[in-house]
Formats: sequence, structure tokens, C-alpha cells
Amino acid sequence: MSDARLGDRLARRILHRVVAAAARRTLADRELVGEDGARRRWLTPEIERCVAAFEPEAVRLRPYARSAALPRFGNRLLVEMAVQTVAAYRTLRQAGVAAPSARATVADLGWVVYRRMVAATALPARVATRDPGRRLRWTVRMLLFFPFSAEGAPGYAVERRIDGDDILTHFTHCPPQTFARRLGETFDDPEILAVFRQSWCQYDWPVADVIAKDGRRGHYARRRTLSYGDAVCDMCWRAHATGDARHGPPETTKKRMRRAGAKPIAARRRDR
Repeated sequence: MSDARLGDRLARRILHRVVAAAARRTLADRELVGEDGARRRWLTPEIERCVAAFEPEAVRLRPYARSAALPRFGNRLLVEMAVQTVAAYRTLRQAGVAAPSARATVADLGWVVYRRMVAATALPARVATRDPGRRLRWTVRMLLFFPFSAEGAPGYAVERRIDGDDILTHFTHCPPQTFARRLGETFDDPEILAVFRQSWCQYDWPVADVIAKDGRRGHYARRRTLSYGDAVCDMCWRAHATGDARHGPPETTKKRMRRAGAKPIAARRRDR
């Protein structure tokens, strides 16, 4: 067995433990809504049964990730995070949690993991400078080195440039998004891509503010999003905050997605 395969297995084990800990914390603090509309707070045995079911579900989903085709360890790690995301969502649904409540819960537990990862990456820039623009530029560069290293499809494909004090990263291929879309189409379940959008695709707004760490909001903008069927995630990491507290793509993008349906034809062809 290769070192890379051993490294992937070790990363999966560590990631599972991190996700399980975040899930226990999140489930203990949340009120869940069941399919019957009843609102409940789970007891510890219920939480433990749910968390124990995460890994068997991840094992079932992992073949659809096609991780062996990905060129870099960082790319495979992020796809494994997407596998864990979908596994947690499907486990909650199988436990009788209604779809909106399950999506919100998974988004919260995923944020616990994602925020810590980004905060650790951003720490050197925060120590080195107080300038929020430099913090963003330096941290985004580090993230593009690992784990978002871009070798092109089937891995990440991204164009990067500096625009004044801002940094622009236009992603045209995202392996975790491709996995979620592929899985949703295979299972004929649009909720899988929906949970990916509500978690992964919404994290960039607060992440930018966490990186800049100047106590202000609005360090990020994105008008187009791959998971909404667009051809690019046109990310702008803003040195100067706008004060806009809203998270998520503009309403026009959501309306366009609704008009196009849950599975745009162009997006399906592009990601296969």
C-alpha cells in the first residue's frame, strides 16, 4: 500500500474524530425538528447512535467521490470532508429529522470544523500584520497552496489575480461540489446538493471576516456559484469591509436557479 493511501486513511480517521466531536457538540445544543413537525432536543444515547452511524454511511458514499483520480492530498482531504458532510446529513434524515432542520444542523457542525481549519491557516498572517487586506491576500495564497491546490479538473481549477488591494479567485472546477452534484444525480436526490450549498457554499462570507479579523463584516463577495449551476465561483476577497452582514449569493442567482430547476442541464454535462 502506498504512502499516499496510508496518509489518506490516517486523514480520514482524524477527520472522522473531529466531525464526531463537532456533531456531539452541535446536536447537544440544537433543537431538531422531526418529519412529524415535533421539536425535540436529543438525549445523549440518541446523539451517540447518530454519530456512530456517520462512518458506515460515509463508507457507502466514498466510492462516488472518486478520490483516487484527484492529484493532490489537499484535494482528497476536502472531498473527504464533503463525504462526511453528506453522510451526516443522510444519517440525520434516516433518524427522522426533517430536511430543513438537518441541513441547518449539518451547516452548523461543518462550520465548527471549517472555521478552525481556516483560523489555523490564517494565524501566521494575523501575527505578521494588522492590515486586513494583507491578511486576506496572504491567507488565501496559503490556502491555494494547501488544501485548495489547483492542478485543474478533476482537481481544483482556479484563476487568481490581484485587483488593487483585493484578491480575486475564480474557481471553474470544485471537486467537493462535483461529488455532491454527482451523488445527488445518482440518487435522484436534489437535497444532497442543497445541503452542500447551505454549508460549504455559505462559509466563504464569514470565513473572509474571520481571516481579516478587523471586527467588521463584508470582506467577501460572490455573484456566481458553481453549485447554483453557474460556470464559475467568482470570488472577491475584499481588503476593505463593506459592512454588509448578509451571507450568500445575490437573490438574482437564487431566482435564476429556481427557474432553471434543481439540476441544470449545462451543469450536469460540465461535471461529468
